[in-house]
Amino acid sequence: MAQLVKNEFTGRMEVVWPQPEAPHYAVPNSWNFSRFLSNLIAIETEQGLINRMLIDLREQLMAVLPDFGQHLGYDGKAIDSHSTRQVDSQSGLCSDPDADWGHHETAGVNTKTGASWKKVKNWFGYGLHLIADTHYEIPVAFHLTPASHSEQVELRAMLDELFQQTPGLAERCADFSTDRGLDCAETKAKLWDEHHIRPLIDTRELWRSEKQEPNYDPGQPITRPLYPDRADTIVHTEKGTVHCVCLVTGTQRDLAFQGFEADRNTLKYCCPAAAYDLDCPCKAQCHAAGQVNPGDYGRIVRIDITEQNRRIFVPTPHGSPSWQRGYARRSALERINNRIDNSFGFEKHFIRGQAKMKTRMGLALAVMMAMALGHVQAGRIEQMRSLVQPIRQTG
Repeated sequence: MAQLVKNEFTGRMEVVWPQPEAPHYAVPNSWNFSRFLSNLIAIETEQGLINRMLIDLREQLMAVLPDFGQHLGYDGKAIDSHSTRQVDSQSGLCSDPDADWGHHETAGVNTKTGASWKKVKNWFGYGLHLIADTHYEIPVAFHLTPASHSEQVELRAMLDELFQQTPGLAERCADFSTDRGLDCAETKAKLWDEHHIRPLIDTRELWRSEKQEPNYDPGQPITRPLYPDRADTIVHTEKGTVHCVCLVTGTQRDLAFQGFEADRNTLKYCCPAAAYDLDCPCKAQCHAAGQVNPGDYGRIVRIDITEQNRRIFVPTPHGSPSWQRGYARRSALERINNRIDNSFGFEKHFIRGQAKMKTRMGLALAVMMAMALGHVQAGRIEQMRSLVQPIRQTG
């Protein structure tokens, strides 16, 4: 409070205001932050408040954005632990006993040179399993596990948990994308059979037996009969592309895709000769092999995905225009991961312990979601991914 003080030189009374404290005195000390974080971790472990906050933010975003959650995607991310990894001789534990070693291997073929390549990554720490809206680039849900946990198993557990917590999201979601590391018949079937969500998951090339044959041509995709129990002209690749093979000329053509019949769970294809008005000398033999008599319209091939390999045949065929558009949205997850590393400091950190790492990660994702919600409510939807633009106070 102000005080009245007599000036020694003038003899007059003057109002003297107290000097404010130096700014560094008003900033909490490092141990205040440590104590606050310890209390927060204990509360989160017992009550799951941050997890409930994420659920609430997710539902609020769904309320203000009618298409939020329509396009979802998943990505796994390696998070290193701030640990020396050295085991103590007395306790037999390292400085982060919750963490373990993760191994991720990626392989492919260079499209320009044809040379095969392989990339192997090993890390000690944790795995971030993230589901996000790939249109708005906003997190939706996450799990944090030791690095060795399987992404396949964790993804299916996350889907069950997410759609149980927020049933409206399962009804709203139209497609779900992830990379080829998650290519699995069980996951693809689960998305469509249980939730009617189209899986946009890249397909691995696992066929090996044909590569051992003497006439194998590396420049041509491997094909197998669609109906192996009969002598037919229809074959398919491991990516799910369907072809017909002319018995007269040996020419292989792509069947014309006519769409997915959801009520039948069937992919519909049409004879390319009829669809594109081509001359096919094998027409009669093809119809006889397929035991059909279609007339001028051409042969129709329907593939029931529930009776075929669910890893290969999905409602939206691999490589189709709609598949490519949906799969391209997966790049949103890479940008979210970049914000996690750089904006929130998870690339270089001093975090040890799964509980602390999970709490800190949950807070980071909550900030992303809360900032997005604030921008949308303020009428700045184009800035919803910004982490630096201030949000004006309302009311």
